[in-house]
Amino acid sequence: MALSRKKKIIIGSSVGALLLIIIIVSIFATRKDTPEVTTVKIEVRPELRSTVTSSGEVRPIQFMNLTSEVQGRIEEITKKEGDVVQKGEVLVRLDPNQLESSTDAQLAAYQSAQDDVRSTQTQVAAAQNNLAQAQQALNQAQVAIDSARQGVITSQTEVDRAQVEFNAANRELRRNEQLLESGVISRQEFDSAKDRVETARSGLDTAKARLESQRIAVKDAQSRLAAQEVAVRDARRAVNTASINVSSSQSRADQQAAVLRGSKSQRDKSVVVAPINGVIAEIPSKVGTFAVAGLSTTALLTIADMSEINVEVKVDETEIDKVAVGQKAKIKVDAFGDQEIEGEVLQKTPLAVGKSQTTGGLSTNINVQEAKEFRVVIRLVNLSPDMQSSLRPGMSATAEITTKTENNVIAVPLQAIVEKKPEGSPSPESNPNAASPMDRPKAQKGVYVLEDGKAKFVPVETGITGEADIQITSGLSEGQEVITGPSKILNTLKEGNLVRRQEKKEGTPAS
Repeated sequence: MALSRKKKIIIGSSVGALLLIIIIVSIFATRKDTPEVTTVKIEVRPELRSTVTSSGEVRPIQFMNLTSEVQGRIEEITKKEGDVVQKGEVLVRLDPNQLESSTDAQLAAYQSAQDDVRSTQTQVAAAQNNLAQAQQALNQAQVAIDSARQGVITSQTEVDRAQVEFNAANRELRRNEQLLESGVISRQEFDSAKDRVETARSGLDTAKARLESQRIAVKDAQSRLAAQEVAVRDARRAVNTASINVSSSQSRADQQAAVLRGSKSQRDKSVVVAPINGVIAEIPSKVGTFAVAGLSTTALLTIADMSEINVEVKVDETEIDKVAVGQKAKIKVDAFGDQEIEGEVLQKTPLAVGKSQTTGGLSTNINVQEAKEFRVVIRLVNLSPDMQSSLRPGMSATAEITTKTENNVIAVPLQAIVEKKPEGSPSPESNPNAASPMDRPKAQKGVYVLEDGKAKFVPVETGITGEADIQITSGLSEGQEVITGPSKILNTLKEGNLVRRQEKKEGTPAS
């Protein structure tokens, strides 16, 4: 029997309503199964800093350990630990009696040596005076020789003249003798000529006698000259000997002077003064202790040079490659709360230190299980006078080293980064004969963005890592909405999964 038009309308309306109810229920069921995610909208950040944070302690530029350089009982310690000292201030006094006695004895020995020097210098002066006198006598003997030789010459001239006169008188006598025989002259004239010959002979003999006398005088003068030359040589030798004695005495005096200086230095070391400006870090000795010197010298004080203050921190081996000399740092000293101090990396040691080691350097035992650290020295800069005077060696500090800074960057939270394995890549367990890890396809780094209610995987390239964010160098642009969590949902998302943005509930802060 055919249905009426009215019944057909009622049946059609019922079916439509049923379908509508099914669709509505399906939509609500679908919305209930769609996971909620937290998102963040990408904005260009003016700055992103990559930092390395490490802890350590305040250290001075140097520690100077003062030890006893002489033996003696400690009579006084003028400072206490923590006192600020200036260079040249007296810190410790030792009993100086024994050292002063030794110095006095060395002073007396030095004065005696000085007296010996003066005595030998007097001997030199006397020897030089004798030498001068001998030289003068030698000069006089030389003058006497010259005078005697001149007398020989004069006498020889007189002999020659007397000889001429004698010869002339002889010739005249012979001529008068002939004239007398001829009767030309008288006997008286002949006798006169004969007398002149005798006179000339007498003059010649006298001249020869004077000549011989002058020759003898020359020989005598030469003998005196030779004797005086010997006297001069002896006097010069005496001067040299006296000079050697002076040099020897002076050397002994210099030796005694050196010993005296050493003794005075030892005596002065009984008073220990501050070699630098700084702070007394430790006083291991006490008044009344007998200080010794040598191999087991007594430690007196330790001065910390606070003219330049550093902070030494230990950086983990996984982050040391990011640290470089010259990088800026912010330091917080526990004693001053959140107050920040500017710093600059001064040194990065090349040798690792195991966390169980107390000293640096290469260890003879290799422990691959133990984490390693590297010592980094940070110089504090722009310190106020109050801060510099308040810092003390050994104070705990934390340093945040800025390793790199990028401006105007796109960054996402670290938890937004996911690594997606390439499709179709077998797991090592399913295929043990697969290629080595170096040859396997690398996981693809990216983020999920929210587009039209669906998750879309976007590969990205990253840059520096900040405290909670990481730089995106390519793959994202400003304004995109990146899914940041929850992690259990983010790690299971697939391309195209339906997701819905987590709505902020009243009274709940935004993620």
